[in-house]
Amino acid sequence: MEAFYGILETGFDWLISYAILLIEFIGVAVLMVSVIRGVIGIFAHKRHVRLELAEGIALSLEFKMGGELLRTVSVRDWNELLILGAVILLRAALTFLIHWEIGLETRKTEGPAEDPGKR
Repeated sequence: MEAFYGILETGFDWLISYAILLIEFIGVAVLMVSVIRGVIGIFAHKRHVRLELAEGIALSLEFKMGGELLRTVSVRDWNELLILGAVILLRAALTFLIHWEIGLETRKTEGPAEDPGKR
């Protein structure tokens, strides 16, 4: 029975490791595509390049944070958990700040809200 649990644990660790790699790879790919689109947008003089780039970075960070959260499943000791928690907190703070920036940029590009009662 212990041999079965050992095989099961090894398979689970293998599955989690490759799932983390896949999720983080998707995050890197999203970031690369966003940056390339941003550079092309700068040269094409697009209007909302900053907004699109910030949205791409935020999405990329969310994928990376998903990978870190999945990594918590395979943590073995407290030091590793503390480091992982610090990384997750930093990425969450960055995501929050980027979403805040996206909100500011969206309000700036849309202009002030119009009051329907004033006509």
